[in-house]
Amino acid sequence: MAVWATRPRTSDLPFHAGFIQPCQAVLSSKAPSGPEWVHEIKHDGYRILARREGDLLRLWSRNGRDWSDDLRSIAFAIRRLSVTSVVLDGEAVAHDADGLPDFFGLRRGEQAARAHLFAFDLLELNGEDLRTLPLIDRKARLERLLRRAPGAVTYVEHLDADGPTMFKHACQLGLEGIVSKRRRAPYRSGPDPNWLKIKNASYARR
Repeated sequence: MAVWATRPRTSDLPFHAGFIQPCQAVLSSKAPSGPEWVHEIKHDGYRILARREGDLLRLWSRNGRDWSDDLRSIAFAIRRLSVTSVVLDGEAVAHDADGLPDFFGLRRGEQAARAHLFAFDLLELNGEDLRTLPLIDRKARLERLLRRAPGAVTYVEHLDADGPTMFKHACQLGLEGIVSKRRRAPYRSGPDPNWLKIKNASYARR
């Protein structure tokens, strides 16, 4: 874990200190089936790796761009978690005036400031590296952590349903698609076939 001076401004923190390259889902033309897989709704936003140590916080994109000063509601919510340190993986999503996801809203200052983090993985908690644990165990800890979290951070639930059936329902609801993950897989940085993304070909980005 990186060690930083006490209470510097966010912009003064070492830019890539503690950065972990996120796991990347591999594109698939078909959702998998079977009990070894779980499935999550795919949210349309910016991938964010959130790292906090005490009062110090970084919100990185998957390519290492720093969003700490832009996603203010998310930063505020993560600072309120009852932890000494944490690393979350999730998707930052902006919403329009009607409460609908607005991908391009993340490029507008006020909408980005009110964006919401949909957290789907927990990489570290209170100094313990959790990446070698099975996905299902990491998600169980994440769910407990976020049970009383502020509104700008939400736990992404998974379903044990049949993958193709869940993908069909996601398309009927006009969603971007689903992400299917092997329930016993550890967390690995970079492209990983244990994570599959299945995209709705009819999805229209807002």
